[in-house]
Amino acid sequence: MTRHTPIMASETTAARLLDLRTTEFKALVDEGHLPPGHEIAPGVVRWDIEVLKRISVGDVTELWDQIQW
Repeated sequence: MTRHTPIMASETTAARLLDLRTTEFKALVDEGHLPPGHEIAPGVVRWDIEVLKRISVGDVTELWDQIQW
């Protein structure tokens, strides 16, 4: 069986990928330190995994307007 690599992550998964508790992740998003997720359907918010990877290595030049440092 083929294993699929997700391209989008839920709030809980996004938090885990950054080694944060969900409440920590949510607070960082709410405070503008991390970019908000994308509502891909009514009530369904997901974070782009590639963006999370780039944030983890400091490559976020295109996100300057979405993140408060």
